Amino acid sequence: QVQLVESGGGLVQAGGSLRLSCAASERTFSGYPLGWFRQAPGKEREFVAVITSNDSKYYADSVKGRFTISRDNAKRTVFLQMNSLKPEDTAVYYCAAHRSGSYYRTRSWNYWGQGTQVTVSS
Repeated sequence: QVQLVESGGGLVQAGGSLRLSCAASERTFSGYPLGWFRQAPGKEREFVAVITSNDSKYYADSVKGRFTISRDNAKRTVFLQMNSLKPEDTAVYYCAAHRSGSYYRTRSWNYWGQGTQVTVSS
């Protein structure tokens, strides 16, 4: 069974930090690259970061140097540490499992969590 459950969203002031967690089922965690997307109101869902099973990491240009993706294999959990948050980071953040193709395209990802809201106030 494929299952992804996000947590850790909330309200934070600009410049602050949040850490998102994504708990995955065993099959999902071991079998797929896992990543984060976000969707702001009125905008398309966009790629944020991905981590592969061998710990390769890729980030969107908009979050490089501020966000860090990591994984805890023992807990089957992927994290997104978000620092120096900006109001434009406000969005619903989704955890996802990659199927095939470009990491940057939503159609390349076939399993999604329910999302967690991140709001950054100015």
